[in-house]
Amino acid sequence: MTPERTVTTPAPSIPEPFGRPAVNSWDEFTRLREIVVGDATHIRLPEQADPSAWLSCFPKLTRAELGKLEVGEVPAQIVEETNEDLAVLCASLHGLGVTVHQPAIVDHSVEFATPHWRSAGFTSYCPRDLTLVVGSTIIETASPTRSRYFELFGLRPLFQEYLLHGATWLAAPRPRLLDELYLVDPDGLPDLGESEPVFDAANVLRLGRDLFYQVSRSGNELGLRWLESVVRLLGDIRVHPLRGIYGYTHIDSTISLLRPGLVLLNPGRIKPDAIPEPLRGWDVLWCPPLRRSAVGPPTLSEHWISMNLLMVDEEHAIVDADQPELIAALEGRGITVLPHRLRHAQLLGGGFHCVTLDTVRVGGPENYLD
Repeated sequence: MTPERTVTTPAPSIPEPFGRPAVNSWDEFTRLREIVVGDATHIRLPEQADPSAWLSCFPKLTRAELGKLEVGEVPAQIVEETNEDLAVLCASLHGLGVTVHQPAIVDHSVEFATPHWRSAGFTSYCPRDLTLVVGSTIIETASPTRSRYFELFGLRPLFQEYLLHGATWLAAPRPRLLDELYLVDPDGLPDLGESEPVFDAANVLRLGRDLFYQVSRSGNELGLRWLESVVRLLGDIRVHPLRGIYGYTHIDSTISLLRPGLVLLNPGRIKPDAIPEPLRGWDVLWCPPLRRSAVGPPTLSEHWISMNLLMVDEEHAIVDADQPELIAALEGRGITVLPHRLRHAQLLGGGFHCVTLDTVRVGGPENYLD
């Protein structure tokens, strides 16, 4: 029996004045109090003739290989099983005392247009991808993916409620996403240009007063500059650029901050002599070999998505139940693992960190690096 879906879309109300802001999330590991969990309903694969979809979905495939892919609505069984797994995750988090929200259902098949291009939606599966929470501030980022242009409308009721209860709510400049933004590298594969600032929130990891920003195909140098300019308004926050680490999408299957002084790193993307300078004094847990999913059509993530875990606090982690070597490695560092399943994480491009967005943790703007 599928656990009842937990959805929170409260009606706007007038908050008590000068109360504690409803949002407080400065890091990836202190005690979790409130979170958003994604939903796979109406998920679909964008048309791959769109250069932004090629860049974001399958940047390692050639144009010829793209033409063989089936696009559009994801099969109903995959959606059903994914929502079952997400419902179990919601129930588990609720049982741990965490308040759980989910986005409103969005029909991603509805077509939309700007003066320069047309698209349809993509997914509400990964709320982490487009929203960056820094302390009590919600930042909607400017994704380079056209099909995700209106994705956050499913979270607008929640963000508005947070605003009414003391959170700050910002949005990056709305990008034009013209064809000139999308380049082709010397190998004939897609690349991201610098004609305007764009980045996904999942290019960023938070460590108290410090943010790590991965410059890659899902976040450009101008996006870094914009983020630096904004967080200066939020206090003494440092942004550390990560260049040459992983050139494709998102950071959270490459680096996972487990607790102060302990980091999980991807040995397929980072070598011991290339650990980011701010983390070189930390204890490193190198991710052990991960079990791969069965061979099939191209997937939105590599098998490394299984190191994409969610810290409930510094001693408890929600981890892919099908990765016993990773579970053993974490337990060897004193972390109690709460094994869960996301049967289609690799196919749909999101593990437990991707499919969640923590909005309240107990930690503050600590200085973990000095």
